[in-house]
Amino acid sequence: MISHLCAATPVLYILWIAMAQIAAGQEDREKTTALKDLLSRIDLDELMKKDEPPFTFPKTLEGFEYAFNEYGQLRHLKTGEPFVFNAREDLHRWNQKRYEALGEIITQYVYELLEKKCNMTKQILPGERTDDEPTSFIYLSPDALSNPSKLLVLIQGSGVVRAGQWARRLIINQDLDSGTQIPFITRAMEEGYGVMVLNPNENYLEVEKSAMSSPLPSPTEPSDEPAEKRDRKDDKEGKKKREFYEKYRNPQKETETERIPIRENSSSEEHVLYVWDHFVSQAKAKNVFIMAHSYGGLSFVELMNQRETEVKEKVCAVALSDSAHNIWLQETSKGTQDWMQQHCCNWVSSPEPVDTLLDPMLRDCPRVSAGTERHELTSWMSFDSIFRFFNKSLETKEDEEAEETSNTVTTRSSSLKYKHQDL
Repeated sequence: MISHLCAATPVLYILWIAMAQIAAGQEDREKTTALKDLLSRIDLDELMKKDEPPFTFPKTLEGFEYAFNEYGQLRHLKTGEPFVFNAREDLHRWNQKRYEALGEIITQYVYELLEKKCNMTKQILPGERTDDEPTSFIYLSPDALSNPSKLLVLIQGSGVVRAGQWARRLIINQDLDSGTQIPFITRAMEEGYGVMVLNPNENYLEVEKSAMSSPLPSPTEPSDEPAEKRDRKDDKEGKKKREFYEKYRNPQKETETERIPIRENSSSEEHVLYVWDHFVSQAKAKNVFIMAHSYGGLSFVELMNQRETEVKEKVCAVALSDSAHNIWLQETSKGTQDWMQQHCCNWVSSPEPVDTLLDPMLRDCPRVSAGTERHELTSWMSFDSIFRFFNKSLETKEDEEAEETSNTVTTRSSSLKYKHQDL
C-alpha cells in the first residue's frame, strides 16, 4: 500500500504542477487579454497629450504678440517674423488649437474691417425670428439694395472662413489682400457697384452638451451578493476603469457640444437661396454680378436649379474661381447649361498663364487659368481679370439692348410708313 502511494506521489506531484501551470497560463492569458484591451484603447498619439499645456489662449492679436503691418502682413511684434505654426515642438494638437484660436480672432478682425474700412453694415438672418433662436448675418454696402445699376454678390467656399474671407491660411501666412474679399469690395465700390457679402458657413449655433449619464456597467457573472451592493460595486469599478482609460486616452478632455441649425440657413446652399429670395431679388440693381469661390460655385449652381428664370433675368455675369460645382451631379437643365456658357467663366488652378483658355471638363462654362496651382489663391490671382470680365459682360449686354431698341424703333417706323402709304 505504502509502496503504491510512494509510487503515485511523483505522478500526483507532476499533476499538481501541471494544474498549477494551467491555472497560471489561464491567468496569464487573462492578463494578456486585459493588456490587449488596454492597448487597444490607447492611441500613442493621444498618449502624448498627457504632457501638453492647457488649451488656454489669448483673446486678442496683441495677446498673441502679433499685428498686421502696413502691407497687411501678420508679423510678430517683437521679432517681426511671420506666424510660426509649430510654436512648441512635438505638440501638434496644441499647435493646432492655438492656430484655431488665432483664426477666431482673425475672423473678428475682418468683420471690423468690413464695418470700419468698407463702411458695410451687418444684416441679421433670418429676418422674422424669435428672441432665442440662433441667427446668422451678411454684410451690405450702404447702397446694396438701392443702387439702380450694379450689385456685386460675393460667396466664399466652405470651411472655417466667414464673411469677408477667401482663405484663413492666406490671411495668416500671406496677407489680407490675398486672403480677404476686401480688395473686391473696395474696387467694386470705386466702380459704382453696391455690394453684398454672404456668410454661407455660419449655419448653426454651437452649445455645450448637458452632462452625459454614465454608461451602464458591463454584465458580469451571477453573484450571491445583494443586487444593490453589487450595483454599487460595479459602478465603483466601472468608474475607476473609465478614469484610468481616460487619463491616457484624453487627458485634456474637450467640451462636448451640439449644433442647433439656423433656420433656412443650415447649409451653404440654403443660405445662398435665402439671401437671393430676401435680398438680391429685392435689390433695385438692373445688373447683378456674382463672384463665387470653390463650394460657393456649387451653391450658385444650386440656386440656378431652384430659381433659374429669376437668375437669368437679373444676373449679368458670374465669375467662379476653382468652382466645386458639377452640372451632372447637380442635374442642371440644358437651359442652365446654355446660359452658363454665355454668362459664366471659371478661373481654375493651373500652371498656365492667367486667362489661358483651357479644355472644358463639362459642358457648363468656359475654363481659364487663374495663373496659380494653389486652390486658395485662385480668387486673388484672377482679381483684375474678373473685373474686366464683368465690365465686358455689361458692355455686351448694353450693346445688345441698344440694338434691340434700335430694331424695335426701325420696325415701328417702317410699320407706320406702310400704314401712311395705305391711307
